[in-house]
Amino acid sequence: MSPDPVAALREVGFWLERSRADTHRVKAHRRAADLVEEMSPAERDRHAAKNSWSTVRGLGPKTVAIISQAVAGDVPTYLAEQRAAGAAPLAAGGAELRAALRGDLHVHSTWSDGGSPLAEMMATARALGHEYCAITDHSPRLRVANGLSAERLQEQWAAIEELQAELDGFRVLRGIEVDILDDGGLDQERALLDQLDIVVASVHSNLRADSETMTVRMVTAIANPRTNVLGHCTGRLVTGERGVRPESVFDAEVVFEACRQFDVAVEINSRPERRDPPSRLIELARDTGCLFSIDTDAHAPGQLDFQTYGCERAEAAGIKPERIINTWPVDRLLGWAGAKKTAAAKQAAQKQAARLRAGRRS
Repeated sequence: MSPDPVAALREVGFWLERSRADTHRVKAHRRAADLVEEMSPAERDRHAAKNSWSTVRGLGPKTVAIISQAVAGDVPTYLAEQRAAGAAPLAAGGAELRAALRGDLHVHSTWSDGGSPLAEMMATARALGHEYCAITDHSPRLRVANGLSAERLQEQWAAIEELQAELDGFRVLRGIEVDILDDGGLDQERALLDQLDIVVASVHSNLRADSETMTVRMVTAIANPRTNVLGHCTGRLVTGERGVRPESVFDAEVVFEACRQFDVAVEINSRPERRDPPSRLIELARDTGCLFSIDTDAHAPGQLDFQTYGCERAEAAGIKPERIINTWPVDRLLGWAGAKKTAAAKQAAQKQAARLRAGRRS
């Protein structure tokens, strides 16, 4: 069955993103999809009847050919070529582990610095076989990434609730990638963090701090009962359009022991330009007894298939599926993620009660 022109253009964008094609090529197809989608039915019918798509400003020869062939009831030639090229797996290993994954816990949308709307990201995750996916847009301090203020985060929750009603059998998790502040604090209101399903805590600033400073900063964030996943721990970039960046320096033995002690999963970030942590640190975290989360850090639909890269690396390090939190059923995952917050709230209540009793005695 041939797709409609909008679906055809978006699918081409998916395959181009997946193959790590130049950004401008991807954007050209997504812009074309938006143009056609925004047309009234009468306008679309008029262009289809006259085959006048080339007169539409913003459409080029390739996108016009895709639209024309899809409207004619054919699978566009360029789409067929992209599907054929995408039939090969992205990585040589990790297939069994990828099949065991039930979800992705680090994904961005146009609410912050992602390239596609929330609905498209979640629909793609579902189409890739996931049972759940967390939306983890950035926190307020990361203004360069359009981080979400407290108000915008709550607005996103309303959008998630509306979208959830359309995705029967698939769970959209409320999450955040919260910036780890210089003092180790988390960059969002505590009361809002308490209401999230998943909190990924990552360092995005002062990446060249000395080892002691960075270690204290990271351990403080890990010890916070609201932190569930330590994101891209070294912050390195090994390739890509943004260039390269060296690893941050910290005492990995101390940081990973803190992850083990405070029940925080170490993220294996699947983005090809990150490959974070490096293999030696994945092995150290494994030997320390840490849990893991294999995530894409996707900013576009085609990048949601990058999990295969992370699975290949986890498999090479001998990480067992039961130690990877996104192989767990959603109820187990949410129970695990919420347990620390519940325990912390209970402890805080007990301390408050003790202070009140002490005040009455005095």
